[in-house]
Amino acid sequence: MKSIVLSSVVVALLAFSGCGEQPKVAEKPAAQEKTTDAADAKAEEVAPVETETVAAEDSMVDSDTNADMNSDTAMSMTDIEAELTPVYFGFDKFNLTNDMQDKVSKTAEIGKTKAANFNVKLEGNCDEWGSDEYNFALGLKRADTVKKALVAEGIDAARITMVSYGESNPVCSDKTEACYAKNRRVDFKLLP
Repeated sequence: MKSIVLSSVVVALLAFSGCGEQPKVAEKPAAQEKTTDAADAKAEEVAPVETETVAAEDSMVDSDTNADMNSDTAMSMTDIEAELTPVYFGFDKFNLTNDMQDKVSKTAEIGKTKAANFNVKLEGNCDEWGSDEYNFALGLKRADTVKKALVAEGIDAARITMVSYGESNPVCSDKTEACYAKNRRVDFKLLP
């Protein structure tokens, strides 16, 4: 079924895109170049591009300073992400239990203190039960539930983005209930 839909979309795109010719642009005659139109005057005011040659010894950026700054930021992001534990959900559920609400509260505290300079990406995940479409929708509902809880705890909604991976990002692939439970989660990722 998926291959039929996919091939139909590809055929439709090819049919509509076609290989049309590029429209030809008429050149202005030299006599018409001097106009009093304000837009043309502004366009003519643009200065020509200047080039500059830099000697090889001057082209090196102080890599030690940049490396230290980038590694400090990367290390702090990594360290903070390690403290952000996933929020787990029940089978076919997207509501927070009391213990998961406590995790969200702790995450919000980290978001207001240590991670105040970062944005947060919420990654909704599901187990393998259900269709792909259903699991993508469920993963997004789970991420949205966590987002609403974080906003209620004082995190600015503009700092939060969401994505759903559905069942495509499992942390466990065994065919056991314990493994399925690990895949029903929302992960936190920090963004600069």
